[in-house]
Parts: sequence; C-alpha cells; structure tokens
Amino acid sequence: MASYGFLGLGIMGHAMATNLVRAGFDVTVWNRTAARCAPLVALGAKQAATPREVAERCDITIAILADPAAARETCFGAEGVLAGIGAGRGYIDMSTVDDQTARDIGAAIAQKGGRFLEAPVSGTKKPAEDGTLIILAGGDRSLFDDATAAFDKLGKKSLYLGELGQGARMKLVVNMIMGSMLTALGEGLALGLKGNLDGAQILEVIDAGAMACPMFKGKGPMLLAENYTTSFPLKHMQKDLRLALALSEELGQTLHGASATNEVFKRASIAGHGDDDIAAVYRVIK
Repeated sequence: MASYGFLGLGIMGHAMATNLVRAGFDVTVWNRTAARCAPLVALGAKQAATPREVAERCDITIAILADPAAARETCFGAEGVLAGIGAGRGYIDMSTVDDQTARDIGAAIAQKGGRFLEAPVSGTKKPAEDGTLIILAGGDRSLFDDATAAFDKLGKKSLYLGELGQGARMKLVVNMIMGSMLTALGEGLALGLKGNLDGAQILEVIDAGAMACPMFKGKGPMLLAENYTTSFPLKHMQKDLRLALALSEELGQTLHGASATNEVFKRASIAGHGDDDIAAVYRVIK
C-alpha cells in the first residue's frame, strides 16, 4: 500500500485525513499549527515538521489548503513540497484555487520529476466526515489511477476531467452556483417572513417541488434558526466567488447574478461573519 502525506488539517482536512488513517493507510501529517496534528497522531498517523519532509517520506502527498496563496506557499516555500518531491512521487492538491495556480504548481512538480493532480472537492464538513465528497480531478492520469484507493475512502464519486486546470474550473462553477442558490434562498425567506408567511412552510413548499435539493434542506433550517455553526466558512465561499468572477473575465463570460451574489458575501465578510458558516450571509440579507 502506498504511503500518504496529508497537508492541512482544517475543517475539511482533519476529517479527510482521519478517514485515511482509520482505513489503515500509512499517513504522515503536517499542519501550519502543529498542535492540530495531535488527534491524528493519537489515531496512528506520523507527524512531520515541514511539507518538504512529508513529500520526501511519502509516495503520494495530499494537500487541502485555504486559498491560492496558501497553496503556493506550501508548494514553493523554502521548506515546501517542491523542495522534497522526487521522481515518480505524487502531489495532489485538493484546495480550491484558480486554474493558473494549479497549472503553475503542476509545471513545477513535473520539472522535478514528480506527478501532479489537482483534485478539489465538492462538499463540506459532513460529507468530508462521512467520506462522501465529490472529487474533481485534472492532470496526471496515472496519479489519479494510483490514488483511487484513497479517493474511495474520501468521496462517493471521483471524476477525471482532463488537463490541468479543468478541476479548478469545475469547482469554481459548482461553488458559484451554490453561493447564488443560498443567496436566493435567504432573500426568499426574508421576503416571506416579512410578509407574515411561516418559514417552515416556505421550506416545506420548496422541498415538495422542483426546487427541492439537499442544500436547501440542510441550510434552510439553519437560516430560520440563525444557526451559523461552521461547516463551510463564509470567507472561503467569497474567495471562490471572486475566483469565478476572475475566470469570467479571462473567458469573456458575463456573470450578472454571480457578481451580485459576490457583493452580498463581501458585505457579510466585512461585517465580521467570515469565519461563520456560509448560512451567515442571511444576516446581511434580512
């Protein structure tokens, strides 16, 4: 069985690395805040001091980090993955980044003789804990095939989307749609409640018709209860919307709805809700 490294133990990474360790994989972990490694070590993981050390030790290293800046630093920093990667070893970045960041990292890894796969995930905390994420991969096909055993523990579906950058683009499209849907739900509930409608009945009507979906079923009650326990930080959604809009500039595609949605999420982030769940966008809507 291949040995795996895991870089980044935030909300998503901790759950994902835990699933690999519990499945019996040989896992070495690293996190910028080293104390977050302790629960994984208690389960049987090894701990490394730097991303470089992880990449040197492991056949395949996985990372899931906050944003493009963190992804670049973890790869290109003095003690980063690039300094430790070797011929034939694999690096899989599951962070949500722009396609150019994915291509830059991939080119650098390939130049060192390594293999690179971008594999951002669709799903939040609960799917990460349950191992039911959707993995959106692009890049080295042989690495995708070699990582199948691990992907099967992390997700319910893994798609190979082709050349490097396509995984990033797919993830941005999906999250752009999600952010727009959540804003529409929040506006609908806010309007309905001001019109003396019952919030639970609004959700019941939505769930009974063509708009029924797991996100509305999960987030709707959170909005009504104003429960913003974090499974997907609002600041990360706003980052994804910003990256989607940057992609629209690059490709010459107008995004009127996504532009408006981004402004609502920006306002929520500026108001101090960036670390709350994406449901907290309702605070500025209502």
